Amino acid sequence: MDDKRVEKITSLISKGLPFDSLAVGIIDFSKGTHSGIEFEKGQRRDGFRFFDLSSLTKPLTLSLSYLKNPDIFDGPMKLLLDHRGGLPAWGRLSEKNWRQEILKWKIKKSPTLYSDYGALRLMLEWEKKTGGSLSESLREDLYPKVVHWKDLKDPEKSPPTGKREGREIRGRPHDPNAHIIGGFCSHAGLFGPLPGVCDALLEMNTAYGVMEKVRKALEEGHEERFVFGFDRMEDPKVSLAGPGCSPFTFGHLGFTGTSFWIDPVRERGCLILSNATQNYWHEKGEINRLRREIGAMVWSGHLFN
Repeated sequence: MDDKRVEKITSLISKGLPFDSLAVGIIDFSKGTHSGIEFEKGQRRDGFRFFDLSSLTKPLTLSLSYLKNPDIFDGPMKLLLDHRGGLPAWGRLSEKNWRQEILKWKIKKSPTLYSDYGALRLMLEWEKKTGGSLSESLREDLYPKVVHWKDLKDPEKSPPTGKREGREIRGRPHDPNAHIIGGFCSHAGLFGPLPGVCDALLEMNTAYGVMEKVRKALEEGHEERFVFGFDRMEDPKVSLAGPGCSPFTFGHLGFTGTSFWIDPVRERGCLILSNATQNYWHEKGEINRLRREIGAMVWSGHLFN
């Protein structure tokens, strides 16, 4: 990223943030390029570390699997994809019986309720229907751009996201269920560096036309909050995508302070990776301010000039 862009982004974080690791990226889908910068304790650092992507795992697994093979998804699976399958939002799962605990719930059409249980159930339904492994089906699309946490080559270099049982969480998922499950799962557990996540989003669009498909669905009257598993900008006054984006803008948030937003009209995207849960998990004000301000600069073109 050139010095002019770095200066603009640095001016936003100079106000002081309640976390110590941050990476910011911008994507130009029209040119197929991206650039980014990483900070540690407010200072620019060289290189890019693998951040806990948290719930960005959902679109990078479930939305991607839908875009690749939409015919696999029947009605109940589509409800789960868009968080309308009637499953509880969250709960502590057990290591040995988590599958049975997820499968016991009946899938039924419901109002939107963002659900980790629904994301896990969709993975199980996909694997039951196909007889395959969701992880293996996505390997070529994702690896090595982003990886499952147990495949991290040097987990101690990942930014810490908090503590669990008195030990620092570093190179392991902050989400307790992803940690308990241990193996690949669809709701959390992927780690990635800024360039890798940008590459994954670019390739998702190049290979499967995500921008065109989301825009078409919204133009044809899709009214629900989620579309193909992506969150979308509903109200420009409050959206975390930031002011100035088109009504077709979509993306996703992660609990650790991660997010991406893509505007199909402007053909631009912005990405934030952070470890906001390290010191300030209960207060999202500062990371949300940054999300909006970075987004506004991207949509206005200030980070593209």
